[in-house]
Amino acid sequence: MTKFIIGRKSGMTQLFDENGNVIPATVIECEPMYVLQNKTVETDGYKACKVGTGSVRAKLVNKPDAGQFKKADVEVKRIIREFEPDQDYSLGQEIKVSDMFAVGDKVDVSGTSKGKGFQGNIKRHGQKGGPSGHGSMYHRRVGSMGATSTPGRVVPGKKMPGHMGAVNCTVQNLSVVMVDGDRGILVIRGAIPGPKGGIVTVKNTVKAAE
Repeated sequence: MTKFIIGRKSGMTQLFDENGNVIPATVIECEPMYVLQNKTVETDGYKACKVGTGSVRAKLVNKPDAGQFKKADVEVKRIIREFEPDQDYSLGQEIKVSDMFAVGDKVDVSGTSKGKGFQGNIKRHGQKGGPSGHGSMYHRRVGSMGATSTPGRVVPGKKMPGHMGAVNCTVQNLSVVMVDGDRGILVIRGAIPGPKGGIVTVKNTVKAAE
């Protein structure tokens, strides 16, 4: 079964197993998703299920999106995503987190990482700094830019200071440790991308541990 849910990162906590061991865990709030459209290869060129979740005021939704919500007979939603299903869903169908996931499932979590702004090489790429003595005058700078007269330029791909974070990233092969369908809560072992309140998507893992 293809599993997929949209959630909002609430933060990290810790749980305890039956042996008293601490389990670091991330709590994700997962409001019910509603099916807006079933895309097919014949009409759209690919198969997908479009879903919406999260409440929002109707006047903040543009007309094209408002039209598809009306067609599916669903209240307007803030977030729209697509996933590739392996079963049929009816238009307007409600999908809860407990319908998709169970304790012990292995999942991949994708989200936008925390933005770090403009950072140097040591923080951005983990490079080694220069001598820490007062007279070195070279503590955290970039270092060598390449060869001398040949090729006589900085080669493409050189690791340099720049914008860090705020990119889409995925953490793979995490375990589901708790599912509460009534409250819309999914608890996953370990850390996931993004700040508190960030939007994440959870789906089946593509690379299970050996």
